[in-house]
Amino acid sequence: MPVKPTALGHIEDWVFDLDNTLYPASVHLFPQIDRRMKAFISNLLKIPLDDAFKLQKHYYWKYGTTLRGLMLNHHIEPDNFLEYVHDIDHSVLVPDARLDAALAKLPGRKFIYTNGSERHAVNVLARLGVTHHFTGIFDITASRYIPKPEPTPYADLLARHDITAARAAMFEDIHRNLKPAHGLGMTTVWLRHPENPAKDGEDLSHCHFIIDDLIAWLEAQTPKGQ
Repeated sequence: MPVKPTALGHIEDWVFDLDNTLYPASVHLFPQIDRRMKAFISNLLKIPLDDAFKLQKHYYWKYGTTLRGLMLNHHIEPDNFLEYVHDIDHSVLVPDARLDAALAKLPGRKFIYTNGSERHAVNVLARLGVTHHFTGIFDITASRYIPKPEPTPYADLLARHDITAARAAMFEDIHRNLKPAHGLGMTTVWLRHPENPAKDGEDLSHCHFIIDDLIAWLEAQTPKGQ
């Protein structure tokens, strides 16, 4: 593990992943997207759902997103895919007063950085009741469809929003997505959950903090009554 920052008082910009990070994986929103990706591939390639699922996961692990694999190998129109897979029931999310309060106590700007679409992020933020906290959304379109953890979009995010890496923190539920952020000098926070565990002996030196509860951790970082 790297030496942890002794405090977060130097942080001016806070960058959050969206799915399974800003809301807990236990609400099971992302599995809806997962099922629609499988259905999209099945319809596109005229293959059984089981085969579509295998191809979906193959592309995810090889290219970083299923979309990237479909674009490179099947030349699909990305916006059609994004619109289809994010046409889901967001009502499983409810306003989160604790998250709202925790974000309010963080000094500086807040951003979303997601491999999903801006429309999906807007819907999630609205359902959680925290839209007003966020300065910007850097989605897969803004990254020119290059997904995390490819390093180029991370630098693009910093440049677009004039973010100083040494004064920024990034939160992710997939620890490998924090490697480029760490390499740029950002403070990194891995929110682990059972669906994305680290392998035994896996190098986690790019994670300054490893946490299990985002809101509780944020609450602990800000003085009471701030």
